[in-house]
Amino acid sequence: MKRLLKISTSIILVLLLSATAFFLWASSPTLAEKEYVQTITNNYKQVTNNDSIYSIVTYNIGYLSGMTNNTTQEKPKSLYETNLEKVKQEFGSLNADIIALQEIDYAAARSYFVNQQNEIAKLGYNYIAQAVNWDENYVPFPYWPPSIHFGETLSGQSILSKYPLTSHDRIVLERVPDAPFYRDALYLERLAQVSTVILENTEVKIINVHLEAFDKDTRKRQLDHIIEIFNTYRKEYPTILLGDFNSAPTFENSAIQKVFALDGVGNAAFNTDSPSNTYDTENPFKRIDYIFFSQNSIEYVDGRVLTQLEQASDHLPVFMSFKLK
Repeated sequence: MKRLLKISTSIILVLLLSATAFFLWASSPTLAEKEYVQTITNNYKQVTNNDSIYSIVTYNIGYLSGMTNNTTQEKPKSLYETNLEKVKQEFGSLNADIIALQEIDYAAARSYFVNQQNEIAKLGYNYIAQAVNWDENYVPFPYWPPSIHFGETLSGQSILSKYPLTSHDRIVLERVPDAPFYRDALYLERLAQVSTVILENTEVKIINVHLEAFDKDTRKRQLDHIIEIFNTYRKEYPTILLGDFNSAPTFENSAIQKVFALDGVGNAAFNTDSPSNTYDTENPFKRIDYIFFSQNSIEYVDGRVLTQLEQASDHLPVFMSFKLK
């Protein structure tokens, strides 16, 4: 009996040690924390022809996995290559001055180690603000098959600009408070990425966000924080708040209504009666991606949802052209 107990105890101890070692490996980062926020300068040939009218795009690029994002569908390398070419072709034609991206991979295993940010930057974006929000060796989602969980995930949010970026802050937003420790350790950080772009010798603040998708109360508190940041900057600077808010105006007690209610804030390509949905790209049924701006310092020229990107992502981009007042 003592022998059996000793063997059982040894087996349990080995299993616990193995589970601990695996968890530590799975949740260990590949970068130092100081590398999570970077400002990058390139030297690509670029074309700017704005006549004092500038343009900006927000796009949850879904790491170029199209409608397979967050599903168990097979994701061959050809899918990513085709979607990358589609994005480069359409963005090349659009020639926006600034692109704010969410869910973009920086040479991650799941997207075959292509640095999607740098590939898009080759269109002529010489100034990049990069903010990492997911740096893991193992991500247990989607739940099946387990084989897809293994491999370095390095992803985040990026601002690509044809005009100089002079500052860049990475603000980590509140996590879901009652999430189990293992989910918290392996889940991405939700960010507000704040950068300054120089247009006409004027500092313009760009706030790029990607809010909580699954917990409504946490998303509301995150947005309260975002609104505080937005209100602080727009008092002094032309300010654009954009990104994936994961909140539709049709939701009950929708968090995004708080931004709609702000005085002096514009909402690009949005009509209450027909909000131009951005998700999903197979059958767009809700609007969760937005571009807001300070009306006292920014004049809205035009805006639209870019349906021509089709299913390169599970989101559609939002475009705005504007002038400085």
